[in-house]
Amino acid sequence: MLEEIGVKNIEDLFQSIPEDLRLKQPLNLPAEKSEIEVLNELGALAAKNISAECCPSFLGAGAYRHYIPTVVANLISRSEFYTAYTPYQPEVSQGTLQALFEYQTMICQMTEMDVANASLYDGASAAAEAVLMADRIQKKRKKIILSAGLHPEYIETIETYLHNLPFNIVKSELARDGATDLEALKKSVDADTAAVLIQSPNFFGSIEALDAVKEITASAGALFIVAVAEIYSLGLLNGPGAYGADIVVGEAQSFGNRLNYGGPFLGFVTCKDEYKRQLPGRLIGMTNDNRGQAGFVITLSTREQHIRREKATSNICTNEALCATMAAIHMSTMGEEGIKEASLQCLKKTAYAKEQLKKNPKIKFPHSAPVFNEFVIDIGKNGREVVEKIAKDGVIAGFPLVYYYPERENQLLLAFTEMNSRQDIDRLVSVLGGEL
Repeated sequence: MLEEIGVKNIEDLFQSIPEDLRLKQPLNLPAEKSEIEVLNELGALAAKNISAECCPSFLGAGAYRHYIPTVVANLISRSEFYTAYTPYQPEVSQGTLQALFEYQTMICQMTEMDVANASLYDGASAAAEAVLMADRIQKKRKKIILSAGLHPEYIETIETYLHNLPFNIVKSELARDGATDLEALKKSVDADTAAVLIQSPNFFGSIEALDAVKEITASAGALFIVAVAEIYSLGLLNGPGAYGADIVVGEAQSFGNRLNYGGPFLGFVTCKDEYKRQLPGRLIGMTNDNRGQAGFVITLSTREQHIRREKATSNICTNEALCATMAAIHMSTMGEEGIKEASLQCLKKTAYAKEQLKKNPKIKFPHSAPVFNEFVIDIGKNGREVVEKIAKDGVIAGFPLVYYYPERENQLLLAFTEMNSRQDIDRLVSVLGGEL
């Protein structure tokens, strides 16, 4: 092979790599093993993991463990879904296109908005794309106000997207109740404000007063963008569209998609009909063929793969079609009543947990705003150390906020879903109390 391509040895293939960066000795790896030996070793390593399937877990913070109907895995494994690529040829992609169209329809119903795209990578990138949408719509306005209750990773992603662009990003602080400080927000919004982005329920679990925020944004002609990191909350709460949101973004991982070490996730963007041409990614539309039969196609497509890059609304090349299809199967299987019932269980179990934790005088509740399935507690001790210690007893006792907020060293963010039984919650209360 070397002779055929005209080089003397393998080292000649790496001339582009500086000499001092090349490996001079064999990799420090164990000797090769048979497939049986490898599988046995991997199994032994996997057995050391603490799994939410066997241990009570109260982690949330933007990634939630919900029940997924068995039919989701069965249907999504069909080859026409599992191996689907961009459905440029509608004549051979009607199944995929219809599934994505149904997904868009159900996301619109959940958020109470007019139009949804066929998904994005995750909620963070969806939030950043919404800000860029606002820029295209507002044109000369360059001020973006982000609530401090927005997921910190969403904020970081937005700042990364806008790093080399002429934007003025302003953080709007929280009030003592854990929701956005409306008076401070009112002072921040002005004639240069392109959009206000707020999350509800926010990162700390607090439900925001969306109607009041809409009033503030409308008075200045700014766009009102709402992020929803836990889409199951919309099983009980009104969709942001009911409060006049212009753009709604978020994370739909809770529908049909398991937690897999941080991904894949499923971002969505919805908007009012008047802004649909500014949507990033794909949009699936329904039409009629020359025989009058309903058909599905990619429509209003303005990605860089289809038009000149400088005119594209987004440079996202693909989406989460497989994850979106899983979400569509999940939503259609659960139905409106099923989603509502699961959401109600989340709410009730959260209320029960709060009630039990309040019995411990050492546990404080820094926020008082209403919540859906997540809230913050202050345990008076280093939250990270306590969580790590309790994990050894088989309980994952929430998310230590010190990871994102050094000043919240003693605080934990706890999440509760329909997957947490009363016994799980009682065990959490017990082991947490034992450490305090």
